[in-house]
Amino acid sequence: MKHIIEALDHRREAARLGGGQKRIDAQHGRGKLTARERIELLLDHGSFEEFDMFVQHRCADFGMDKDEKIPGDGVVTGWGTVNGRTVYVFAKDFTVFGGSLSDTHAQKIIKIQDMALRNRAPIIGLFDAGGARIQEGVAALGGYGEVFQRNVLSSGVIPQISVIMGPCAGGDVYSPAMTDFIFMVRDRSYMFVTGPEVVKTVTNETVTAEELGGASVHTTKSSIADRAYDNDVEALLQMRRLIDFLPQSNTDPVPEWPTFDDSERDDYSLDTLVPDNPNKPYDVKELIAKVVDEGDFFEIQEAHAKNIVVGFGRMEGHTVGIVANQPMVLAGVLDIDASRKAARFVRFCDCFNIPIVTFVDVPGFLPGTAQEYGGLIKHGAKLLYAYAEATVPKVTIITRKGFGGAYVVMASKHLRGDVNYAWPSAQIAVMGAKGAVEIIFRQDLGDPEKIAQRTKEYEDRFLSPFVAAERGYVDEVIHPHVTRKRIARALGMLRHKQLENPWKKHDNIPL
Repeated sequence: MKHIIEALDHRREAARLGGGQKRIDAQHGRGKLTARERIELLLDHGSFEEFDMFVQHRCADFGMDKDEKIPGDGVVTGWGTVNGRTVYVFAKDFTVFGGSLSDTHAQKIIKIQDMALRNRAPIIGLFDAGGARIQEGVAALGGYGEVFQRNVLSSGVIPQISVIMGPCAGGDVYSPAMTDFIFMVRDRSYMFVTGPEVVKTVTNETVTAEELGGASVHTTKSSIADRAYDNDVEALLQMRRLIDFLPQSNTDPVPEWPTFDDSERDDYSLDTLVPDNPNKPYDVKELIAKVVDEGDFFEIQEAHAKNIVVGFGRMEGHTVGIVANQPMVLAGVLDIDASRKAARFVRFCDCFNIPIVTFVDVPGFLPGTAQEYGGLIKHGAKLLYAYAEATVPKVTIITRKGFGGAYVVMASKHLRGDVNYAWPSAQIAVMGAKGAVEIIFRQDLGDPEKIAQRTKEYEDRFLSPFVAAERGYVDEVIHPHVTRKRIARALGMLRHKQLENPWKKHDNIPL
């Protein structure tokens, strides 16, 4: 028996070496960890249970049957825990055939996807690979298709997270694209459908891999990636933090963690957060930090569409999704990018029963030909649709401006907002006083005194939260310093909310 056990240990050691020490050293030389090192950092120490360690490819074409067959075939799969909670994981191993996908490689990923879906637990994919294994041809493409199908079936059932930690090109990019969140590592990872050489051939554009699909591109311009980190270690530690915010599945409650932050805490600095001048900005992130437990806020798409802020926080230890207009950028106006960003986040929260807290300070939708030609109407409707469709608890606080259609879109009472509060500084109207007066009293435009008087009359009549409160569109006008207390109490009251939309095969959101 002893020699059998020794043989097993020997085979395991060989499998753990992947493509060999030389390739591991090359991986480290690029500033990257190996697949197993990444998994060890991501999961609780000693919790990883690996599957299919000895799987090998079955390709016989182009001399592949004569080449060395490496156990594992370029991907490490299994499950473990993050702070005690089950998580499934697969990590592409760049030291084995460049992490390229073969039929057996795909079958390993598919097995883990099926297990995650069946057992209702999150799945995290760590990508560092060169795309499909060309020698396998259509078998590799078929493997991709099987992976994609499971991404779709898992969507809205279990959280799916992709971390791009090296190259991710061709067919490899579509699986991450269908997951809930994508994170990248700066200067070491990139994503694109076709590489720089193909781009040069087809369009005659000369571009580097970083310029074409690096982290800076996908976190700011394309919005493909949700955040970027400086190195593998930071990225993986932040994934542990993110997992702590997410439920195991769409049938599980949001996680609850111990908190030492009193939910009854008042913060009098909020009474002076909004400037007296309605055109002067303030940082809504300060408000978020002062409201959520321990100021712990995990922001999503921080570098894209900065005029709206989305992310996860906790109230009384329970996860909440935060959506907030950011007056510091474009006065918090809604545009194409902000609408898409917030809509996707709201839909994620609704999928996984995460309550949504919305802070409103929005002067309207961004005007201009670029926005209209770009489809602002349809993109703005995505956010409207997302809020209207959501059945989770929705608590809304209007801190200042709530103008026009943008007021309605931002989780208003009219879109089944459960509890809608306003600060005394709130201004709820069709538009700002200046624009409204210039339209209503066009005949007085030549008389500055009359216009000033009319503007004052309009402000007194409409730019006040009490007009909305009189109609029941705002449940109460509250002191800013009690915001945390009122949100916490509202969410506690709504914890057992039940609301169902009419049955449908699926909806048809304006894409």
